Amino acid sequence: MIRHPVRHRESLSSSALAHFPPSAGPNLGNGQPVFLKIHFTEREREREREREGEEEAEMRAFLVLLFLGLSWAPLSSASPSSPKDGNSGKDPLKLILGGENLGPLKNGISEPSAQAPGPMADDQNSTILLAAKRTNRPDILHGFRRYRNGWNITDQHYWASVGFTGTFAFVLAVLWFVLFGLALMFHYCCGWRLNIKDRDLHHSRRICLIMLIVFTCAASVGCILLSVGQDDFHGEVLHTLKYVVNQSDYTVQTLRNVTDYLSLAKNISVAQIFLPSNVMNDIDKLNVDLNSAADTLMEKTSENSAKIRKVFNAVYVNIASSWRSALITVAAVMLLLALVGLLLSILGHRNAILIFVVSGWLLVAVTFVLCGVFVIFNNTIADTCLAMQEWVENPHAESALSNILPCVDQKTTNQTLVQSKQVINDMVNVVNQFIYTYANTYPSKDSHYYYNQSGPMMPALCYPFDSELRDRQCGPQEVSIANASLVWQNYTCEVSPFGLCITEGRVTPEIYTQLVGAVNESYALEHYTPPLLSLQNCNFVRDTFQDITSNYCPPLQRYLRIVNAGLGLISIGVLLCLLLWTFYANRPQREEVFAKMRLSLPTKGCDGSKSRHKSCGNGDQNGPSTADTAV
Repeated sequence: MIRHPVRHRESLSSSALAHFPPSAGPNLGNGQPVFLKIHFTEREREREREREGEEEAEMRAFLVLLFLGLSWAPLSSASPSSPKDGNSGKDPLKLILGGENLGPLKNGISEPSAQAPGPMADDQNSTILLAAKRTNRPDILHGFRRYRNGWNITDQHYWASVGFTGTFAFVLAVLWFVLFGLALMFHYCCGWRLNIKDRDLHHSRRICLIMLIVFTCAASVGCILLSVGQDDFHGEVLHTLKYVVNQSDYTVQTLRNVTDYLSLAKNISVAQIFLPSNVMNDIDKLNVDLNSAADTLMEKTSENSAKIRKVFNAVYVNIASSWRSALITVAAVMLLLALVGLLLSILGHRNAILIFVVSGWLLVAVTFVLCGVFVIFNNTIADTCLAMQEWVENPHAESALSNILPCVDQKTTNQTLVQSKQVINDMVNVVNQFIYTYANTYPSKDSHYYYNQSGPMMPALCYPFDSELRDRQCGPQEVSIANASLVWQNYTCEVSPFGLCITEGRVTPEIYTQLVGAVNESYALEHYTPPLLSLQNCNFVRDTFQDITSNYCPPLQRYLRIVNAGLGLISIGVLLCLLLWTFYANRPQREEVFAKMRLSLPTKGCDGSKSRHKSCGNGDQNGPSTADTAV
C-alpha cells in the first residue's frame, strides 16, 4: 500500500530541497539549501489521509527487462500482475500510463482528453512483431516448426527457437565425443594402426610436423582471443548494467524531486504575497495529476532498481562469473595442452601423450558445448537489441513491449506540461509583484512594508515563457531563474534587531530567503517536470533504448564474436592436434635412428671401395625394409 504520511514543515522542506543541488540552480549564494515556511492546511492533511487507502499494483518494469535481455536470464515467469486486492476497482498506475487516461482529472485540467481512447487511437489496432525476421527459426518445442511470433522473452517457444541456434555446436560435441572415443578404443584396445609405405614415411612425418605446429599455433591464437574477448565482454556487461542501474536511480531521483517540489509550490509567498486562488486551484489540479503518477512510478521504479541489483548479484555475479571462470580455465588448460602435447609428440613419449590425448578429447567436447552456448548468448543479445531498436521506431504499436511499457498519448502529457508552465509564470509574477511594488520603492516610515529600502534598483525575475507559453529570451533588466539568487544577494541588506535595513539594500535576509524559495520552486518545475512527462510518454524509455542499441549493443556483440572465434579456433586446432599427436608420437623411432647412423657413417663395399648403403652378397640387405610400417 502506498502511504503518504503527513510531513511537518521542517522535514518536508528538508527532504524536498535536499535533492536540489546547489550548483544546479538557484540558492542562497553560499551553497546552502533554502528552507521555506510551509503551512499545511486541513484540506491537505485530509488528502494525505485519503491517499493512504490507495491499492498497490504490480508492474514489470523496463529496467528489469533490459537487464534480463542483456544478461540472458530467461524471464519465463513474467506476466502482468493484478492488484493484491482482487476487489480493487482501478489500478492507479493505469491512470498515468494510458489504461484509464488520467481518469481522476476528468473534472480538472485534462477534461478534454479524460475520456479519450488509449494512446495513438488511430493505430490502436496495429500490431508489430519485434525482430520478426531474425527470430524466424525452428522451434524445438513445436516439432521444429518455424517460430513466427517475434521477440518475446515471456514466451518459452522463443527461448526454444533461440536455443536451436546452438544445436550445430552441440551436435558436433556429441559426434566428436562418440566417434573419437570409438577411434581411441580401436586404436589402443584392438591394435588398429594406420599403415604408411616406408618410401613415404619421412615425407609424411615432415608434413605431419608442419601441420602439428600450425594447428598448435592456431589453438594458441584461439586461447588468446578467448582470454581477451571474455575479459572485454565481462567489462562491457558490467558497463551496460551500471548504465541501466544509473538510469533507474536517475528516474527515482527525478520523481522524488518533482513530487516534493510540487508539494511546496502552492505554499509559496513573498512578504505575505501569496499566489492567487485560481493559481492555487491550478496547482492542486497539477498535483493530482503529477503527484499521483510520481508516487506510483517512484515506488515501482525503486522496486525495480532493487530488483536489478538483486538479479545482478544473483544471476551475473554467480552464473556469468562462473562462465567467465570456465572460459579462463579452458583457455589456460587448452594452451598448456597444445604446447606440452606438441613437445611430447616430437619427443615421442607415447605413454605420456595418451594422457594428453584423452584430456584433449574431453576438453574439445567441452569447447564445442561452450561455443554453442555463446552462440545462443550472441543471438539473444542481437534479438534484444533489434527488438529495442524496432520498438524505438514504433513505441505506440501493439508489441511484446507494449504491455510492459505502455505510454500516454502526447496530447495528455502536453496538457500537463502547459499547466506547469502556467504555474511557473504565476510564481514569477508573484516575485515581480513584490519587487516592483515594495522592493524598488521608497515607502514612508508609516507603511507596513517599510524596512528602509535604499540603493540601486533590484532587477526583476525573467519570465521563462511568453503569453503563448513559448520559450522567451530574458531582457537586459531581468535575471534568469538559474542565477537570480546570486544576483539578488548583492541587493540584500543587514538588518537591525527591529528588522530594518542598516546597510544599503532592497531586501532583508528573510525576504531574500522567500524570494529564492519561490525561484527554487520555479526552477524545479521548469527542469524536473519535463523529465517526469518523458517517463509518461515513453520518451525516457525510448532514449534509454536508443542509447543502449547505439552504444552498448555493438561492443557486446563484437566481444561475443571474438569469444566464439576463440572457442572455434581452440576446438578445431586441438581436435586436429589430437589426431597428429597420435600419428607423430607413434612413429618408428628406432628405424629412424638406425637409418640416420647409416647415413652418417661410410662403409666398404664388396669390392673394397667406400660406399653408402650398398648391399652385397646373398641378398643380405641392411637398408630399410620395403614392407609397410605400422603407425
